[in-house]
Amino acid sequence: MLIPVLLFIVGLLCLIKGGDWFVDGATGIARRFHVPELLIGATVVSIGTTLPEVMVSTTSALTGHGEIAYGNAIGSVICNAALIAAITIAVRPGKVDPKSLRTPVAFFFVAAAFYAGVAYTTGSFTRPVGLILLAMFVAYIVCNVLAMKNAPAPEEAEETDENGSLAKELGLLAVGAVLIAVGANLLVDNGTLIAQALGVPESVIALTFVALGTSLPELVTAITSLAKGHGALSLGNVIGANVFNLVLVSGVSAVVAPFTIPQNSMLFGHNASLVLEFPVMFAVMLLLTVPALIKGRLNRPQGIALLCIYAAFCAVQFSI
Repeated sequence: MLIPVLLFIVGLLCLIKGGDWFVDGATGIARRFHVPELLIGATVVSIGTTLPEVMVSTTSALTGHGEIAYGNAIGSVICNAALIAAITIAVRPGKVDPKSLRTPVAFFFVAAAFYAGVAYTTGSFTRPVGLILLAMFVAYIVCNVLAMKNAPAPEEAEETDENGSLAKELGLLAVGAVLIAVGANLLVDNGTLIAQALGVPESVIALTFVALGTSLPELVTAITSLAKGHGALSLGNVIGANVFNLVLVSGVSAVVAPFTIPQNSMLFGHNASLVLEFPVMFAVMLLLTVPALIKGRLNRPQGIALLCIYAAFCAVQFSI
């Protein structure tokens, strides 16, 4: 038990430092090209912080643990919205730019509707389904790149620091992403060993512990962004990561090793995935995004409500 605990701590340290460098690199690039930070968060930062989910879900699918591949994707979406974004909002509520949110939010709900449609009809994520999800991922990236090219330079943008180089910023971004991925894997692998030693079922681990573990990069990035005063980057990262969890994480997993939604957890006589997880996923994302799109503002009560929903969701998961 000592070795897993030590490796768990090493993973946490990698995550903290990786998140710090990743945010520095991403915000440096945003300033250099006068790109809104929310768009950078919804693409570059989201890809880097979603790497753990991709690796964990793909490995799980290949080793015959499809319930972990599925649970990790859905659980991470819920965790990102109801825990990570909630912390961001509760700590630092404020204004957001609805225009920058429209593309990632629209893509998320289109992907979520397709994902839920597959789950409620066949329940099987086959290779064709995976290819459709990956096509959505490509379309999302293209739309964001076009948005970045057309985005006007912010009025308050300052001149790029001549002493800072693009190579350094890209280096911080790359090294930060590697540290985040390594740290998340150490946390998940050894944290799962600790959880299993304590007798936690695998199905619960997938939707809560593994999802939380692979979402730690988003949490670290959110906290680091807040500490550095980049709240827009944090929100963009969360929404972008949720899009990637559905279209990239699940898409790669389904193409590499098709899987089905788990059938071992029942609630009110029905599959828990269909009566609990999907409704909660849609509910927390609606609560997170609708006020931002309509009012252009995120409020502290909104963050507290999301945290309460996440606490209730975890409590139900451990009780069924």
